[in-house]
Amino acid sequence: MNTPNRRSPFRFAAVAAPVLALALAACASPADGDGGTAEASEAHSTEAEVSAPRVVVSYDGGVLVLEGDSLETVDDVPLDGFLRLNPAGDARHVIVSTDDSFRVLDTGVTIEEHGDHAHYYAESPELTATEFAAEHPGHVTTHAGTTALFADGTGRVQLFDPSTLEGGAPELTEYESPDAHHGVAVALEGGALLTTLGTSESRSGAVVLDTDRAELARTEDCPGVHGETVAADEVVVLGCENGAVLYRDGAFTKIAAPDAYGRIGNQAGSPESPIVLGDYKVEAEAELERPERVSLIDTETATLRFVELGTSYTFRSLARGPHGEALVLGTDGAIHVIDPAAGTVSARFDVIAPWTEPVDWQEARPSLEVRGQRAYVTDPATSTLHVVDLESGEITASVELPHVPNELSTVGD
Repeated sequence: MNTPNRRSPFRFAAVAAPVLALALAACASPADGDGGTAEASEAHSTEAEVSAPRVVVSYDGGVLVLEGDSLETVDDVPLDGFLRLNPAGDARHVIVSTDDSFRVLDTGVTIEEHGDHAHYYAESPELTATEFAAEHPGHVTTHAGTTALFADGTGRVQLFDPSTLEGGAPELTEYESPDAHHGVAVALEGGALLTTLGTSESRSGAVVLDTDRAELARTEDCPGVHGETVAADEVVVLGCENGAVLYRDGAFTKIAAPDAYGRIGNQAGSPESPIVLGDYKVEAEAELERPERVSLIDTETATLRFVELGTSYTFRSLARGPHGEALVLGTDGAIHVIDPAAGTVSARFDVIAPWTEPVDWQEARPSLEVRGQRAYVTDPATSTLHVVDLESGEITASVELPHVPNELSTVGD
């Protein structure tokens, strides 16, 4: 069976009845997209073996849950608002960011590890009643066995163990940022917390706090701090408007851009590589810059270099492959495979027709998501989703969706 690489075993019990995550959150009716009927509950208890984990696609008005191999639609869950998708960190659930909360979608997938391979079992998915109230829900991160939710409207960080989601509402710990801002938080091994610094007017850097939330390290040398990722050896990288900063071994290190304005705002890291893939923009006043080079941030040498692609890309274009290779979905319709150590493009896989990035960041544009050796690519122009085998570059499955796809997320190891 064709299964993705995995680093640690997971075993999940049958789905428990969902409960509210917050006392103030009310249980939605089935008309709001929650599968609360007896028929849905009975279907949810039926388990069948499938060949791959599932894929979740957002659209204007809801989310689709698809089988990861065949791309068959398993469920269509109506949900209002602009929806963002993030893995919850437990190989089964997806966090759906709505207008005023983080919702928990159970994809129904269970993984059983058997030595060097795994079996996937699937039940009916459901939008659970577990909900985390948040004013302007923002970034979701998963690291060190902890999921961190950041509310831009208040600066509140909510942290929980994602392995407890199947039991309903997880136990929360919280941290209140000094000021509300568009930020992000990352839980670190040992219980420390890295979180950004900023206000509604500007953002300046990040701070690391111990388990008692006493300050361990700080940097204010990262104007416009945005985006995060974790590379090999738990090195955290944050993007800045003049390069990047990395946090390792208890201290921050600045990596300066060669341009006065050299913005890195979106990054993709891999535990298999000390090198982080990032975007790179140099036009501070542009309404929309369409860059044609990406950045490679070496966390071992604290250096920055660039790769010319010959095509532009967007913030939904960056991903990493199963061996740590850097992947970029270009507006030429191809996945560009970059060897991060060599800093060169090693392969190019044609997937969709050339496209143009829309000005509005919420407007649908092609997205790239990777799970194991499968790359999933959406094409809003044709309402299609494709699966690409990253070993061969071949498209192994394609499907026309009933809605125009926007964001993508997958579950699995």
